[in-house]
Amino acid sequence: MPMSFDPFTELDRLTGALLGAHAAPKAMPVDLFREGDQYVLTADLPGVDPESVDVDVDGQLLTIRAERSPDPRKGSWLAQERPHGKYLRQFSVGEGIDVERIAASYDNGVLSLVIPVSERAKPRKIQLTTKGSAADRELSAA
Repeated sequence: MPMSFDPFTELDRLTGALLGAHAAPKAMPVDLFREGDQYVLTADLPGVDPESVDVDVDGQLLTIRAERSPDPRKGSWLAQERPHGKYLRQFSVGEGIDVERIAASYDNGVLSLVIPVSERAKPRKIQLTTKGSAADRELSAA
């Protein structure tokens, strides 16, 4: 089986081995989309124990933390490419989010967050009145 050599991957691997626990948090790929009156964020966290996943909101900052433990098997590794360590992503959610109703679930290595839009941030239709309309007469009668 032919194997290609990628010097950047090797550099990342060597840096991680040298720095160990002091290495920077790992990448956590996410998808984010809007569906009606909510945002849906999905994050790939394969092999992560759900007990290590922490999601919190502080003001307008949404933080996702997780940790994937190294494989505990001892022996002479021939290849060890699956990353382990700490994962961290932070998102600025703005003021139009209902932070009290954010829901999180974890299934088959995928973290899903449903982030509802607050009522005050939802678009509203403003009724237009014209001179002499029934609505205008009701306002002047009051």
